[in-house]
Amino acid sequence: MTKQATVAHHDTGSRVLLVVDLLATLLVALEGGAAAVNGHLDLLGILVLAFVSSLGGGIVRDLLLGALPPNALRDWRYGTVALSGGALIILGFRLLTRFPEMPLTMMDAAGLGLFAVAGADKATEFRVAPLAAVLLGGITGCGGGVIRDLLLGRVPRILNADVYATAALLGALLTVLLLRAKVNRGWAMALGAAACFALRMTAVYRHWTLPHLSGY
Repeated sequence: MTKQATVAHHDTGSRVLLVVDLLATLLVALEGGAAAVNGHLDLLGILVLAFVSSLGGGIVRDLLLGALPPNALRDWRYGTVALSGGALIILGFRLLTRFPEMPLTMMDAAGLGLFAVAGADKATEFRVAPLAAVLLGGITGCGGGVIRDLLLGRVPRILNADVYATAALLGALLTVLLLRAKVNRGWAMALGAAACFALRMTAVYRHWTLPHLSGY
């Protein structure tokens, strides 16, 4: 591959990652803003939760990778999209009170899948071990939700309910495996996100949870 072709390939891959990241940011910001409304937070609280829900996981990932300053703080588009998601929730909060829960869950699942594969993809760019790339994908997908739940004063749901982190890890794992198999980057990420979304929504529909230990 020529130098020009290598640069073009890298630029295309970077654009794909940016689009996936920003789309996930908007989806999770909307879900985070909705959680803030349901938690009876004020206008600033809605914007804060939209921001940390959508960007918290990516910031933690970049700190662990040594990618400083984190992308979410270096690139103005991330913060703008996150806060725009919160603003949309504020403007449409009356509609939100009549909005069915399932579309919100689907939005959250879609954002989870996109963040998980984006995180795994970025980790592979830093040439970390495959297992670390999978874990960083999971952190990218779930980290913001953990921060959101802590700010709302509740145990993060990934620790005691739903197949949530498991779905993110599955999407990240599939993405890493496909990338190592030299599958097209776009296809690898699309299939990983689809696997995460499918498992998450199936778990919601069938009320799956991971086993709990009892008697302690």
